[in-house]
Amino acid sequence: MLPFLLTAADHNLTKAAEADCDPAYPDVCIPSPPPDLDCGDITHRNFTVTGDDPHGFDGDSDGMGCEAR
Repeated sequence: MLPFLLTAADHNLTKAAEADCDPAYPDVCIPSPPPDLDCGDITHRNFTVTGDDPHGFDGDSDGMGCEAR
């Protein structure tokens, strides 16, 4: 029974963390501003950007954030 309780607790922590993810970045968990983040502040590259892009990760508006060069 104890493993189930740990699993449930882990699940609740994961859901709490996901609640802080900005919906503009559905493939990765990036928090909404503030603070304003730049690509150099995060490790994610080539991720989907939808709708509003509050951090400005998709400078060329092609739906891809922090494109690797």
